Amino acid sequence: MDYRVQRQILDEGEVDELAHKDNSHSPFSERVKKSVRCSGPRLKKALFSTVPILSWLPRYPFKEYAVGDLISGISVGIMQLPQGMAYALLASVPPIFGLYSSFYPVLIYFIFGTSKHISLGTYAVMSVMIGGVTERLAPDSDFMTWDNVTNATLIDTVARDAERVRVAAAVTFMSGIFQILLGVVQFGFVVTYLSEPLVRGYTTAAAIHVIVSQLKYSFGISPDRYSGPLSLIYTVIEICYLLPKTNIGTLVVTLVAILGLFLAKELNAYLSKKIPVPIPTELIAIIIATIVSWQVDLSGKYGIDVVGEIPSGLQPPVFPDVKLFAPVIGDAFALSVVGYGIAISLGRIFALKYGYKVDSNQELVALGLSNSIGGIFQCFAISCSMSRSLVQESSGGKTQVAGALSAVVILFITLWIGTLFEDLPKAVLAAIIHVNLQGMLKQFMDIFSLWKSSKIDMMIWIATFILTLLLNPDLGLAASIAFSMLTVIFRTQLPKYSILGRLEDTDIYKPLDGYSKVMELPGILIFRSSATLYFANAEMYQEALGKKSGIDITKILSAKKKLEAKRIRPDALLKTMFITSTKILKDPNKKESYTECKDPIVIPYDILVVFYSFLFPSSFLAGVVDNLEAGGFFNEKVTKSCLFSTIHDAVLYCKSARSRNQREDDKEV
Repeated sequence: MDYRVQRQILDEGEVDELAHKDNSHSPFSERVKKSVRCSGPRLKKALFSTVPILSWLPRYPFKEYAVGDLISGISVGIMQLPQGMAYALLASVPPIFGLYSSFYPVLIYFIFGTSKHISLGTYAVMSVMIGGVTERLAPDSDFMTWDNVTNATLIDTVARDAERVRVAAAVTFMSGIFQILLGVVQFGFVVTYLSEPLVRGYTTAAAIHVIVSQLKYSFGISPDRYSGPLSLIYTVIEICYLLPKTNIGTLVVTLVAILGLFLAKELNAYLSKKIPVPIPTELIAIIIATIVSWQVDLSGKYGIDVVGEIPSGLQPPVFPDVKLFAPVIGDAFALSVVGYGIAISLGRIFALKYGYKVDSNQELVALGLSNSIGGIFQCFAISCSMSRSLVQESSGGKTQVAGALSAVVILFITLWIGTLFEDLPKAVLAAIIHVNLQGMLKQFMDIFSLWKSSKIDMMIWIATFILTLLLNPDLGLAASIAFSMLTVIFRTQLPKYSILGRLEDTDIYKPLDGYSKVMELPGILIFRSSATLYFANAEMYQEALGKKSGIDITKILSAKKKLEAKRIRPDALLKTMFITSTKILKDPNKKESYTECKDPIVIPYDILVVFYSFLFPSSFLAGVVDNLEAGGFFNEKVTKSCLFSTIHDAVLYCKSARSRNQREDDKEV
């Protein structure tokens, strides 16, 4: 019997039977028993890591956290109501589906998520990406009918909205599947390719898309829908063309709502240190607007577009239409990456602040389950909101319980209160979106700070902004990531080369051109590059070394090859190379031996060969040395003794070697 094959599937009875059959206490039998005994703890650990609520909820400190989580949950739930309805307009679906998206996914994340402070739910950037898909696959033109009574073309909004909900559910379900798959294969590190300048430039451009998409509600006009690259430009031109047809009543409602919300937010900021919970300005705004609209009949008298019918209760689960999966697969992947990138970035900020760990791969799974299950319940894709997360934290939220309580608030509103907002003007929801995006628009100031800190990061920000603006959020994201990857190559192609000197009476070495008190070492040249040396920049590296040192590397290589061809003695080769190198120095009367001290990790392979034993790189990692050894780099003359852990060690060795060579030359004379 092959025990090695069976050891993973044996139960305790089989283990005992095998042990008695052998009539011995062999080490293997003990290992099998130990493996079976440990399977329970391993299974428990795996279960807890997959379903984190099982590990933290039983230990929930009710007395310390309950009140804070309760207040925080109610506060966030109140924010979810207007934002959910407003962001549903961005997704081009009825407002009630924004409330669904603020309920089901939040409960799923409560079970599987690892961040204690982020507020999951509708998010402007995700919503506008969903809106692009729904309007592309279910445009108004597909639902136009001819009215024989009025001799006008009408849009069947009921059928259109139903189809758009199906499209939104399909792309949301697919994005969740992508996130689950990426989490299962431990692909959480993908977020590292979304640098901060890229994310901030992307969200700024997405905010512009959001604002433009809401202008039709702000002005009461009906521009044509454009899709594909440059669609934003076409939409802006169309809106400008329709401005003379603006509904004055809608514009007045928009301006009053924006002004009121802006002043209220400033008041909240002023009172933030004096009151524990911020004033629910958005909730107050939609309540006042709904009452005024109902009493004055804004829709009937002034033609102001209102939310309309809001069904009470929850929708039954419906599996998304499989036929829609293929057309939305690219959009779904973009949604999965953007949603995860935003959530994990914000989650890590709070985790670092409060000293706990956010599992990046588990977050992928949690978001994937939230979206995939949410898609079955006709939700649209979600992520976390900065504004709601800050409110959740500042109002006393300690754990994911606050998020679950906010979902309960949304459930209560959906079941019993939602129908009261049927007379709410859509212009007020658009105003809420405009005001909430002011934080993203402030990110334009990043350009000035990046100009001072990193020109390349500034280029990434600007390029991401322009690409996303022109190509739309889906293609813009792919193009931005590609550009970001190109900058990595660009950095290696244009590194900063410098000659190092020593700070007097220390073992500290800094660039000569950047520090006034750093002195050049007589007879020793320490050359440093800011980039890793590899085949693509090796030639530029060699040219930079020659330019900085005044040594013609090509002539030395040529001389070395000629001497090797003659097969002269090694010591004669060394002496000839030294003489050759001194002849091509800037100062022919100054004989200097040069050593190159490269940054840690990177080894200048070509330079080592050229300068033979006069070159001593510093600070090598074991893995790099192993690769050099495997590649046959070392020989009887270039040995591992030429490697040093610090620049200072290499400098001391250079000085010692030069003194030793000088004594030998004196003896020969």
